[in-house]
Amino acid sequence: MLIEIQNTPIETRYRLLTSSVMPRPIAWVSTISKDGVLNLAPFSFFNVVSSDPAILVFSPGFKLVVQDGKKVTVKKDTLKNIQETGQFVVNVVTYALAEKMNLTSGEFESHINEFEKAGVTAAPSHMVQPPRVAESPISMECSLYQLIEFGQSPGAGNLVMGEIKCMHIDDAVFKDGRLESEALDLVGRLGGNLYTTTRDSFSLKRPKVD
Repeated sequence: MLIEIQNTPIETRYRLLTSSVMPRPIAWVSTISKDGVLNLAPFSFFNVVSSDPAILVFSPGFKLVVQDGKKVTVKKDTLKNIQETGQFVVNVVTYALAEKMNLTSGEFESHINEFEKAGVTAAPSHMVQPPRVAESPISMECSLYQLIEFGQSPGAGNLVMGEIKCMHIDDAVFKDGRLESEALDLVGRLGGNLYTTTRDSFSLKRPKVD
């Protein structure tokens, strides 16, 4: 079967892409509006792309709202807040936090504090204004490095590049200068409503090339 992406409806295209590229790590992004309202939302279009400088990326899309009887796309609060403040925190999601993370994926009104909705603790950050999720074993404080917009359609994304300024790491998952992957028990996104964890893993040694 050959599928020409440009001739495929956006909803079908989204399902094909998210079911082909998986598991996807989850960025649980905390931001703050210019008026001081806290926001917390998950994004599974997420990864790290550089260690010098230390850069991570994630992609918030748009949300559909009804204005004057018509559906229109508007920026998600996460994107709007980052554009206004230039700062955000990426918190990792463990299996124990999965339900709370999922709750924050709801399209809440802008004045709603998702930290309170999910029942997680907003802990002070060290170098940026938005707080971090205290219950997350790893939180990365970031400043906006670059933003690339891909359009205004419902399926368009916005690539947020963040420069990692510092990391908060739980001592329980850090040993001999390394993170303990099994102790982290992180969650990844599959297609639809399916998720996975990092508990099942295997090791492969990289080949030596003469």
